[in-house]
Amino acid sequence: MKSRNHLKIALLPGDGIGPEVLNAAVPIFDILNLPITLQYGAIGWQCWKREGNPIPPATWKLIQETDAALLGAITSKPLREAIKELSPSLQKEPPAYVSPLIQLRQQLNLYANVRPCFALSGAPFDFCIVRENSEGLYAGFDFHPLPAAWRKVIQHDPRWANLDAQELSGTLRLQTAPNLRRIYEFAFKYAEQKNIQRVTLADKPNVLRVSSHFAREIFEKTAASYPHIQADIVNVDALALWLIRRPQQFGVIVAENMFGDILSDVGAGVMGGLGFAPSANIGAHYCYFEPVHGSAPLLAPNRANPSAMFLSISLLLEHFNFTHQAATIRDAVTHVVQRKENVTYDLGGKASTEEMAHQIIDTYTRLTRTSTAPHKYGLTAMQKSELALLCTSELSDALDACGIEGALLDVKPVQHGIKMFGPAFTVEFIHDECIGKEFRNAANYIDEVPKDSILVIDNKGNIECTAWGAILTRAALQHGLAGTLLNGATRDSAFIREANYPVFSKAIYMRSGKNRIRLGAIQQPVCINTITINPGDIIFGDDDGVLVLPARLLDELIAKAKNIKRTENSIAQALDQGVSLKKARADYRYDQPWIGTLNNQEDD
Repeated sequence: MKSRNHLKIALLPGDGIGPEVLNAAVPIFDILNLPITLQYGAIGWQCWKREGNPIPPATWKLIQETDAALLGAITSKPLREAIKELSPSLQKEPPAYVSPLIQLRQQLNLYANVRPCFALSGAPFDFCIVRENSEGLYAGFDFHPLPAAWRKVIQHDPRWANLDAQELSGTLRLQTAPNLRRIYEFAFKYAEQKNIQRVTLADKPNVLRVSSHFAREIFEKTAASYPHIQADIVNVDALALWLIRRPQQFGVIVAENMFGDILSDVGAGVMGGLGFAPSANIGAHYCYFEPVHGSAPLLAPNRANPSAMFLSISLLLEHFNFTHQAATIRDAVTHVVQRKENVTYDLGGKASTEEMAHQIIDTYTRLTRTSTAPHKYGLTAMQKSELALLCTSELSDALDACGIEGALLDVKPVQHGIKMFGPAFTVEFIHDECIGKEFRNAANYIDEVPKDSILVIDNKGNIECTAWGAILTRAALQHGLAGTLLNGATRDSAFIREANYPVFSKAIYMRSGKNRIRLGAIQQPVCINTITINPGDIIFGDDDGVLVLPARLLDELIAKAKNIKRTENSIAQALDQGVSLKKARADYRYDQPWIGTLNNQEDD
């Protein structure tokens, strides 16, 4: 990751749906409140037709003056069509067409293509494909007819010795030791920064034996410098299959150019389609970010899914160390996709590109508003006494009145008839696919949790092993914790019930998490079912489920919930007295119960 005091970003809309998705997403920069300047430039097919170069000199100058570029999409066509579409003055001596993406990668030495793939819904997974950008099968050594030197080589094989030069074409898979070392080092450092425990080289060593052996030796030497990270080599075709069947097994996948290109589209499919797939192209001195989906020239106007563009902006922000804003954009996209709020046709909706973009931006604004609570511990005595008299139904309606989503789906109490509330202390776990023999001390965090806190454990929804049980319950009681919220599974449920300790989890399962999970982050924002929980947010749970209450709005939420409770009690009393439901609701403002009325207001 890099950081800048002031960022200059080149916006390059490009072709097809590129301008639509870029222009729809760009307004989010207005609300980021970051030191970023944007400047538009031209790139793509129209530039080629007009000037004979898809990247005109003015755009190269803009790139030299900026820190990074955000690209919409690019159209590239075969040689014959490319020449035919040039302006008449250029067709007499047509220049060679080189894809602008290849030009950017080669001339700016953007050697690493980074494509994160993660679950927007369903079972959790989070892997990243790191593709070597500068050589391999895309190095540019693609010939027809074959060069004379190549012909001399293949003439030793009788299968091709007698073929005419015009009947032969060939592409060279070029790999150099310095560039392989560079990309493997990048992959391992990326894994280390992200706390990822597995790096896999995708290649074809059973067929491309010599060149794969060359790459393998360099990969293994690089891996030796990272003994804490598991390193392995998998056939690229088998890996493509396992990405579809068990994507959660993988961490960082590194591959040569073409193999990485193909696997990236497989990864996009696992995410849900190209409309969700972001990418980054990174070098030592420059970088650009773009959606993977391409220009989609046949798509009707204003119908493209803008999610990948927002996620590409998230990647850009993360690269320059604006991690909170990057994570919130990702959360906003996830929230909109999961809830199908104003989504495009590919998600079963009817929204336009602009409408879905507006929904994502509005969601980002709401998440930002609810995630700025001060990180403090402790509730006042008054707040505790008031919360003790409320329930999730009343507080959920109060959240609705504030336009805030705070309900956690599929989280249930281990023991009914118990209530918990208190400030969140967050812990994140990382799942290890391979069970290790080394004890990971994953639970030692509990000694740091302050009294009266709600311990929020994000085990990424994993219910195949537990992150809570009897021993931790004993420790929690000893430390005076107010309860545990677990995005995952717990065990020892009989002991937990007997101890009368509040635990809310997704499942109950007996298998230990020891040596299957390890401690990730402590006291960092976590996201459970699209709801961001910040350290210090108030967690409230009862028989009906669990809510996240932004700490800075707690007093307002309590006041609204108290009014809601009074309104519903007044309606219930009126019904007991024989008043019709219609009249009782009208009398006591059931349409806006959080406001309170003269009929139900009372002194606190």
